Amino acid sequence: MKALTSHGKGDIRFEDYADPQCHADTDLIVKMKTCGICGSDLHIYHGAKFSADTGFCVGHEAIGEVAEVGKGVRRLKPGDTVMLSAAVGCGSCRSCLGGHINRCENNMMSCYGLGHALEGCQAEGIRVPMGDFNARLIPEGITEDQALMLTDNLPTAYLGCLNADIGPGKTVAVVGLGPIGLMAVEIALVLGASKVYALDLVPERRARAEKLGAIALDPATAKERLKEETKGRMLDCAVEAVGNDVTIRTAIDLVGAQGTVSVIGVSQNMDFSFPMGLAFIKGLTFRISAGSVQCHWDELISLIQAGRLRPEAVITHRMNLSEGGEAYRLFDTKEDGALKMVMSA
Repeated sequence: MKALTSHGKGDIRFEDYADPQCHADTDLIVKMKTCGICGSDLHIYHGAKFSADTGFCVGHEAIGEVAEVGKGVRRLKPGDTVMLSAAVGCGSCRSCLGGHINRCENNMMSCYGLGHALEGCQAEGIRVPMGDFNARLIPEGITEDQALMLTDNLPTAYLGCLNADIGPGKTVAVVGLGPIGLMAVEIALVLGASKVYALDLVPERRARAEKLGAIALDPATAKERLKEETKGRMLDCAVEAVGNDVTIRTAIDLVGAQGTVSVIGVSQNMDFSFPMGLAFIKGLTFRISAGSVQCHWDELISLIQAGRLRPEAVITHRMNLSEGGEAYRLFDTKEDGALKMVMSA
């Protein structure tokens, strides 16, 4: 088969790769139909290492058709069209069955595309461990584009908003308006926020947030404007969707007394200087929002089916898998209005 593989900083290659094989009776093999590039994939593209491996298949967002099932698979069959959870669990422990694979009691939580241990989804074929649990039929009323957003981006944005304590009447800042940040804007409004302020360095992304109902702010002037507008009270909640030191600090600065900050951007800085004194004075609640995709599928599917959420609106580019290197470059540089990159086999 063909796959996109990582060979170091800025080096994504479209090349021949070994076909996936079932390693256990509970595995299944999926023929990829579409896959996405996630913001966290850029960490690998920028040279971050989550394992010592090189030459592994990347990516963790995909939908496709079941091509083969192990004899232990009961719920799915060849020909089924499924969406995959970006991260996988054992599917049998109490935590996994409750949807919380990040608390897998058998220590089998893993993510696609970080090394050879679990090869990525940006490939013509994908091995899915514990297939009955880690893959799901695309429900009626959900398009394939919407299903692709359900594999990671939308559940991540949803958890970020829940962990920010967003509710009716709350005032909210969303810092960073990539695909997940824009989804967080939409979710915050669905959860009842009275005002959602949207910050990003890219004017076109701020304009997208405005169309969703947000108030766009330039990050350079946001703090002073909100201080004046709120008479110093600042905001109730903030969702940070970048993972950069500056944007995390911005989110902290924008909330007021008893405020809540939820960080869903993946930070690579192990030495971030947390402003403990400021957090103490504010009585700040600070959460890192890394969760489980499966945990929120049911609520999000219902919201999409009801027309309350339109996650597919962030898709800006559709390319072939063979153009993967260029897709990564465009996504990284934000050229041509690049936001969500979707590739097909």
